[in-house]
Amino acid sequence: MNIGLYFGSYNPIHIGHLIIGSHVANRTDIQQVWFVVSPQNPLKPSVVLLNEYQRLHLVQLAVEGDTQLKASDAEFKLPRPSYTIDTLTYLTEKYPQHEFSVIMGSDSFQNLPRWKNFELLVKNYSFIIYRRPGFEIKDDFGAKILVLDAPLLEISATEIRHAIKEGKSVRYLLSDPVREEIEKTGYYK
Repeated sequence: MNIGLYFGSYNPIHIGHLIIGSHVANRTDIQQVWFVVSPQNPLKPSVVLLNEYQRLHLVQLAVEGDTQLKASDAEFKLPRPSYTIDTLTYLTEKYPQHEFSVIMGSDSFQNLPRWKNFELLVKNYSFIIYRRPGFEIKDDFGAKILVLDAPLLEISATEIRHAIKEGKSVRYLLSDPVREEIEKTGYYK
């Protein structure tokens, strides 16, 4: 099976993430998109992160009933911080029957040379890149890439957290099950 790995903190997962995942599954040869919840991104501070199991649960709620989208806790079993090359090596060994590609925005793709063992990533895996305004896609390192014009929404998880903290509505920014769980549990208050 062709699996697209969409890495993120998902703090929280919002409809922008779900739209990208669904678009990739519907417009490429990717058969399933796994939302890989990163316990700790080496390029982001972890102080504002909800517990990884709580974030995973929100992702599970968001994709429930959609056979093309799946929540993944693969990085929970690996040393921290999480490095994409380590996750891909682990998943390739655990699921040799699958072929894995990395899904990312053009902003992240520009940062690829800063990633651990990025040469190995480029050599062994393909990338599905969705365009982000202001971030040109330059492949100076010979990656196997597929560029998509995915529908983008300017939604920020940071702004969602601030809105929740301030008691403002996030109704149309989150899927209903995720919003209801956040309201029930008091996350981000």
